[in-house]
Amino acid sequence: MPPKRRSTFATPAMTQAAIRQLVAYSITTVLEAQAVNMANADNTNRNLKPREAPIARNNSYKEFMRFQPFNFKGSEGAVGLIRWFKRTELVFSRSNCIEDCKKCCPQTEVQKMEDKFYHLTVKGNDLKRYVRRFQELATLCPTMVSDSKKMMEAFIGGLPRSIKGNVTASKPQTLEKAINIAQRIMDQLTKHTPMQVSSDHKRKFNDRNSFNNNNYRNTTTNNRYNNHQP
Repeated sequence: MPPKRRSTFATPAMTQAAIRQLVAYSITTVLEAQAVNMANADNTNRNLKPREAPIARNNSYKEFMRFQPFNFKGSEGAVGLIRWFKRTELVFSRSNCIEDCKKCCPQTEVQKMEDKFYHLTVKGNDLKRYVRRFQELATLCPTMVSDSKKMMEAFIGGLPRSIKGNVTASKPQTLEKAINIAQRIMDQLTKHTPMQVSSDHKRKFNDRNSFNNNNYRNTTTNNRYNNHQP
């Protein structure tokens, strides 16, 4: 019997697109199997009462970290990636996290947001925009405002000097009270500032006219006196 010929063709290497497709297929398979297992586990309980669906919540980063999510460094390979996806989905399920919050935020981006939060100030007299941005960054950077004292210091620190002292003297205990006090003082300031500026301009204009008229009278008198001199 003649010997079998061995193939001399090398096995083609997988492309990056094929690897990504394989990983996506593996992840989908694992998630589908997990859903089936969870459904079977529910059926074995033989609970005739309808199960209430958990209410999704808009969790903050601090609340999400309480469930101790797993880290993925990128060096674990495809198998490690699949396991990380599986564990992360379990954390999302336990925390009842809504879809909009299921996003990855690298530490570098967190540091950028903290830097923006630290340098956040009122631009002009637009206090409402400052308050809206402050509340957004306070939610994204909870460690910078971990208690009410730090919250007050951060909020008052971004106010303009014209109202910062009055807000501090009021000693607000909550962010809502600090916002209301700052808004009231800002409204009073913007209401009186145009009138004060207008009166200042009017006073300067009158003083200038009076000065010019006095100079004109003095010049005319001197000219007449000089003309009558022999």
